[in-house]
Amino acid sequence: MRPSVRTLLIAATAALALVPRLATAQGLFSPAYIVNDKIVTNFEIDQRAKLLTMLRAPGDPAKVAREQLIEERLKLEAAQVLGFEPAPDEVEVGMAEFSGRVNMDTEQFLRAIGGGGVAPESFRAFVEAGLAWRNLIQARFAPKVQVSDRDIDRAIQSATAGSDVRVLLSEIILPAPPQEALAAQARAAELVQITSPEAFSSAARRYSASATQGNGGRLNWMPITNLPPALRPAILGLAPGQVTEPIPLEGAIALFQLRGIEETGVSAPEYASIEYAALYIPGGRSESGLAEAARIKAKVDTCDDLYGINIGKPEEQLERGAKKPGEIPQDVALELAKLDRYEVSTALTRSNGETLVFLMLCDSTLEIAADAERESIRAQLQNKRLESLSNGYLAELRADARIIEK
Repeated sequence: MRPSVRTLLIAATAALALVPRLATAQGLFSPAYIVNDKIVTNFEIDQRAKLLTMLRAPGDPAKVAREQLIEERLKLEAAQVLGFEPAPDEVEVGMAEFSGRVNMDTEQFLRAIGGGGVAPESFRAFVEAGLAWRNLIQARFAPKVQVSDRDIDRAIQSATAGSDVRVLLSEIILPAPPQEALAAQARAAELVQITSPEAFSSAARRYSASATQGNGGRLNWMPITNLPPALRPAILGLAPGQVTEPIPLEGAIALFQLRGIEETGVSAPEYASIEYAALYIPGGRSESGLAEAARIKAKVDTCDDLYGINIGKPEEQLERGAKKPGEIPQDVALELAKLDRYEVSTALTRSNGETLVFLMLCDSTLEIAADAERESIRAQLQNKRLESLSNGYLAELRADARIIEK
């Protein structure tokens, strides 16, 4: 029997009703972008946008999804060429790790995103691309990324929060060998009475044996933590213009005048240890001793260079080591407080002035709680540098790629 006209009309109407749905489906799976010879479909973009929405990722989900998928095509292509595609079991572990970030196992996570319309395959592709890129970056760049202890110290210092104090001081270092000790003590008792910066600077030019003599004893701003621990309370107890009580040093007496004090807004570092080298030069501050110190200073750049200077001489003439701040002799600690790494002081003497101390600051280690924290900071710095190299490499891949929007 032939179908009636009415039956044909109903069937045609039903078929026509399916056309928009078929067109929509075809549009959903059609290419949105071609990246080199790889296709990104509208369906993938829709899936990624839904996943990003569920993860509450920042930005416009559709726009971010497009960018991510284009970049992932480039990442996967590079990983495939160089043989860094993750194995299936590695992808399974990666999916479990990602799910664990929201306190779910993989099955729980897949059910959760499935409720938002995200297919398991879309999540797997997302994880696979990330693992492939990580494998590639680790193999390509990780051996080149080195983080030193000095880098860790800087990171700790730059991350310090809170407030601390820095001080502006002037100094007078009075020579006080045994035969002149009483006279030096009497002079120090007079200098303590000074209340003006101008008078103190004038006395420094006249009496001080410090390298700052020509500058009126004036020091630059420094964190209070640079000073020896025993001296800090004495400095903090001063008002501007006041002078410390005489501080006995080996063969000398020190006095400090406070010219200024302020909170910096950033905590100054505490040092666990300070490494320095002391080369002992015969002749003290005589013309020959100072000339030898100047000659050595012109030839050395680091503490290691001093070993070469001391070849053929008694080993005890060169001392090098790291000590806690409280264990460093006070006069040495005061000089180190003025130095940056590898800078030199020749202000000190030993053996009643017969030996000149060529003092160089080698390094300093910041005080933190444990070695584990340093390793954690080291890993963070390595990851940050790897991320920078990764971004640069991806930018190169993108610049060389052929990306066509359909």
